[in-house]
Amino acid sequence: MEIFTFDDYTSLSIEAAKIVADRVKQKPELVLGLATGSTPLGMYQELVRIYHAGQISFNRATTFNLDEYYPIDRENHQSYYSYMWSNFWSKVDLTEEQFNIPDGSTLDPLQAAKAYEQKIEALGGIDLQVLGIGENGHIGFNEPGASLSANTHLVKLSQETIKANSRFFQEVEEVPKQAITMGIGTIMKAKEIILLAAGQNKAEIIKETLTGTISTQVPASMLQAHPKVIVLLDRGAGKLVNITGS
Repeated sequence: MEIFTFDDYTSLSIEAAKIVADRVKQKPELVLGLATGSTPLGMYQELVRIYHAGQISFNRATTFNLDEYYPIDRENHQSYYSYMWSNFWSKVDLTEEQFNIPDGSTLDPLQAAKAYEQKIEALGGIDLQVLGIGENGHIGFNEPGASLSANTHLVKLSQETIKANSRFFQEVEEVPKQAITMGIGTIMKAKEIILLAAGQNKAEIIKETLTGTISTQVPASMLQAHPKVIVLLDRGAGKLVNITGS
């Protein structure tokens, strides 16, 4: 595991985009796992800039998003489909056949989750997975608990996660109570992972994730067992851990 800190969020985002861009250049048919939330926004903005500068093409890549709320229509501006369309997909040369996200409006979420997992497996798994982290240590929507699901599945969101995500909604009651998410096993089978965290509110969970005991109570701690993880932190998120790089 390599851990790097940056003076600010912008520098972190530029480095994250550089890693993604480098991997796409090395393997144009890259299978790329993507995250949503506030942390990856800067990375997407930089990737769009790089694309419009003519330095990269995504026309042979395939993307899979970690998760989607359930139930939610893709047209809902709070859906992760809408987030991805607004911030990345529509701004680069990805076609609808190339990007994938769990179906938040399906009538059969269990079958949809199974089909999503099968599609990832059919392409040989994720080459590079981008992750954010929740304040309770969730990655994707794999919440702390006595056990964790390996494959893509329907999950009940914790009250802590619902409260944290309510900042994106007008009322906390509007936040969906479930989601379809890649499982820990799916994430851990990615050939390479980059974990992004910004802000002092992430400092405690980053310390637990990187230096604590591997536990289902801190799902992100499972990353300690992965052979190739790059952790990118700003000074706030990284203030409680020893840094191996900068």
